[in-house]
Amino acid sequence: MTTLYFDCFSGMSGDMVIGALLDAGADPVKMEAELKKLQIEEEYTLSWEKVVKNGITATKFDVKLTAEISHSHAHDHDHSHDHDHTHSHDHSHDHDHAHSHDHSHDHDHTHSHDHSHDHDHTHSHDHSHDHEHTHSHHHAHRSYKDIVEMIKVAGFNEEVTRMSLAIFKKIGEAEGHIHSMPLEKVHFHEVGAIDSIIDIIGAAILIDQMGITSIKSSPVPVGTGNIQIDHGVYPVPAPATLEMLKGVPIAKSDIRFELTTPTGAAIASVLADAFCSMPSMTIDAIGYGAGTKTFKDHPNVLRVVIGKE
Repeated sequence: MTTLYFDCFSGMSGDMVIGALLDAGADPVKMEAELKKLQIEEEYTLSWEKVVKNGITATKFDVKLTAEISHSHAHDHDHSHDHDHTHSHDHSHDHDHAHSHDHSHDHDHTHSHDHSHDHDHTHSHDHSHDHEHTHSHHHAHRSYKDIVEMIKVAGFNEEVTRMSLAIFKKIGEAEGHIHSMPLEKVHFHEVGAIDSIIDIIGAAILIDQMGITSIKSSPVPVGTGNIQIDHGVYPVPAPATLEMLKGVPIAKSDIRFELTTPTGAAIASVLADAFCSMPSMTIDAIGYGAGTKTFKDHPNVLRVVIGKE
């Protein structure tokens, strides 16, 4: 049995999950090819690179919206990926994808990525635009029903389809509960954002590709403090995130950021069979997925450990 263990001591988000799996040896080129089945590749570009977080080398995965690139990075409104809820959050991670890397991202995956943006050392772009998130989303907002249909007609294998639909259903039900509407009427840019679609389906593709048969996770730290979302200032964790973590052990953390995003919460709560300390296993691979934020005394990475139990 091949087990994947999410050691999420700094929380988790969709792009951190993909970064960690790529770091552990998953094939990004095959993932990209599979994602093209969604027929939305003209809406985004992908990039991944090695960065260093507090002394740990990790893989940083980013989804960049084509509409944003054409709207010139000067505005910095980089829709902080994964932001399932358009919040201005300070988003510890990832998604504050505030990459002001003006390099038009057409490095279409040569992935030599020499442009030394180890965003972590320079700190120049972890913080600068902790997005005001006015979010004038230039891409179409997709409803839950649209996304389900997109996944069903894409032609993924049975396991990728099952995981992707289950994760989106978890998010849709949580949003529906928070906003008092039935699942079939949930229509929201949070889940409709291209980056969330790529992060969730990309994670399912990589997990399937790596032959994972069992998934376990550590208790999930959510952070503390406040975030600003469309409806105002809310405590961390955001309502939808907390809703998805019902039944999941949460770990205390004094870090004043949103450590676990809605997408990260959905992936953990749907895919993990158990929340526990690291299981007894023979380790085959270890991977680190980087978030965008850099903390003073704490590496902002998600660690995955893959092995045989």
